[in-house]
Amino acid sequence: MTDFTTVIGLTITFLMVVTVLKGVRMVPQQSVWIVEKLGKFDRALEPGLNFLVPYVENVAYKHSLKEYAMDVSEQAAITRDNVTLLLDGLIYLKITDPVHASYGVSNPVFAVVQLAQTTMRSEIGKLTMDATFEERDQLNANIVTAINTAAQSWGIQCMRYEIRNISPPASVLKAMEMQVSAERQKRAFILDSEGKRQSQINVAEGAKQETILKAEGTRQQVVLNAEARKMEVVLQSEGSQIDQINRAKGEAQAIITVAEATAASIEKIAAAINAPGGREAIELKIAEQYVDAFKNLARTSTTLMLPTNAGDTGSMVAQALGVFDTIRRARAPSDAVDLGPWKAPEKK
Repeated sequence: MTDFTTVIGLTITFLMVVTVLKGVRMVPQQSVWIVEKLGKFDRALEPGLNFLVPYVENVAYKHSLKEYAMDVSEQAAITRDNVTLLLDGLIYLKITDPVHASYGVSNPVFAVVQLAQTTMRSEIGKLTMDATFEERDQLNANIVTAINTAAQSWGIQCMRYEIRNISPPASVLKAMEMQVSAERQKRAFILDSEGKRQSQINVAEGAKQETILKAEGTRQQVVLNAEARKMEVVLQSEGSQIDQINRAKGEAQAIITVAEATAASIEKIAAAINAPGGREAIELKIAEQYVDAFKNLARTSTTLMLPTNAGDTGSMVAQALGVFDTIRRARAPSDAVDLGPWKAPEKK
């Protein structure tokens, strides 16, 4: 009897422990548990300590709210220009609605991966092979948009999608390598021709600059020569002008000096004439000059023309003195000084 009671007690204790364990749940951080009550959705357990009604409520689904990184296996896809490509990728998923993820689809992660494969084949078919390599970022964005649109009722979201490898056929790879080689040769030829062209341009520019500089130098030299000739002509003209001015001044001064000397001599002659014996001296001087003039006539010419009274010296002297007296009377004022014996007789 004692053994039976002990067994019963242990059994009850075990059932009580199991009941307590079934009624107490510790949900980890970034996790959500779905609770069903008698086979029907009841609530979602948040992280922390939670209590259940044993044998009535049970945890049906456990979901992590962290991101899942899933491989998308390699698959073949045909581009718009009928080139078969082998592609694989990597998809990042996150459960946003645990309830829909539990009851919207049986396996949400598997469903999204399959959807990613079919969407990738569809997007590749819209592009050419070259565009597939050039527009990879746009292709990834289009796949993410298509997956999120289709998986709205599954409670799961595609955060991003990355195409990992794109493998074209061997023949296409060979053609691409030939194309790359041709492009490189083309760029090399273009760069070489551009270098030659730039070299010729530089040489032409140098020759042009040299010609311009020579022309500028020649023009400057011509201008300087013209300026020098102009300055020389100006200096010569100024020198000639100064010389002519100096000559004119000298000649004027000489004329003035001669005139002053002549005037002084005339004054002295007039004074001598007015002195006693002046007339006799004048007559003697004129007679001497008359004789000297006749003496020199035969030296300058072989032909002589003489007046009829050339031998009458007194007549010639009288004529000369008469001319002299006529000039004096014409130039002398009415109130002139007394001329003595040279005074003209008064008219009656």
